[in-house]
Parts: sequence; structure tokens; C-alpha cells
Amino acid sequence: MHDDSANKGPQVYGLIAEYDDPDQLLTAAKSTYDAGYREVEAYSPFPIHGLAESLGFTKTAVPFLTLCAGLTGACAGFGMQVFATVYHYPYDIGGRPFLSWPAYIPITFEMMILFAAFTAGLSMLALNGLPRPHHSIFNAKNFERASSDRFFLCIESADDHYDDAATKEFLEDLDPRPLEVSEVMV
Repeated sequence: MHDDSANKGPQVYGLIAEYDDPDQLLTAAKSTYDAGYREVEAYSPFPIHGLAESLGFTKTAVPFLTLCAGLTGACAGFGMQVFATVYHYPYDIGGRPFLSWPAYIPITFEMMILFAAFTAGLSMLALNGLPRPHHSIFNAKNFERASSDRFFLCIESADDHYDDAATKEFLEDLDPRPLEVSEVMV
């Protein structure tokens, strides 16, 4: 049996609408989400307050993972010191007890920060799917302007509501109207 997917022509990644104003992009994103589209991405040269919420992104796992890693780091730092001073090499210095926990606070704090910082950075990269040297969105018309002065809204073909003609008509009829609607090829 042979694979017919290799014989298919260029596949469509999605449809992209181009705007020249951040408020237009925000309004269009809200309308798109309200219309039932969920596989939607917005691209902007700078952060737009409320854009993530208008696309339905409300929660992320990064804070929870960072908290867990911070607590793990604190426990590891404290436990390492307890093991070293109480069990492995108990040494009486100036009559202090073997478990002299106030002296453990700086290392405990530093291990907590170390674990939390690395986890926050690495989990953010992993959950965002980065690094990604190439993405189909780079094939979009005028997309090089996404880092300077244009704003883009892309509805991916993986969306349950996606239909080439209906989605294109939806994007073209959005209020405010986009400058241009074009296909993004894989």
C-alpha cells in the first residue's frame, strides 16, 4: 500500500487577515472567538492588552510548574544541608545543635530561586513549542511586517469550524474590515 498524502498538492495552513491598527485586531479577535473559532492566533509587533483573553487564553501551567519547582528546590536545599550536618557529618561547633536551621535559610532560598527560575524559563519555552526555526505562518503574504507595523489574525485549518469559503467570507466581512485576507500554505 502506498501513501496518498505524499501526492497531495500544497496544503492550506489557514487564512490570515491583515490589519494596520491594534484596536482593529483586538475587535476582530473578539468577533472571531465569539463566532466559535478556537484554533486562532494573533500576531502583533508589541503586546496588546486583552488580546490573549479575547482569543480564549485564560490559564497557563507555567505558574503552577514554577511553584512546584520552587518548593522542590527549597526542600532539596534544606534536605541536603540536614543530611550533611545531622546524618553524614555531625560536628559540634560551639555547642550548637546539629539541626541549626537558621543557618540553612540562605541555601534553601537560593535553591528555591534556582529551581523556580529554570523551570519557569524552560516550561515557557516548551509549552510555547519553542524553539521553532520555521513555522507555516512565515509563508503568509506580508507577514514580515508583523514585527514592525502590521497586525495579523490567523484562523488555522485545524479548527472544527474551518471551511475555506465560509471562513474567508467571515474574515472579509469582519467589522472592522481587514486590509487583506489571504491563504497561508504549509
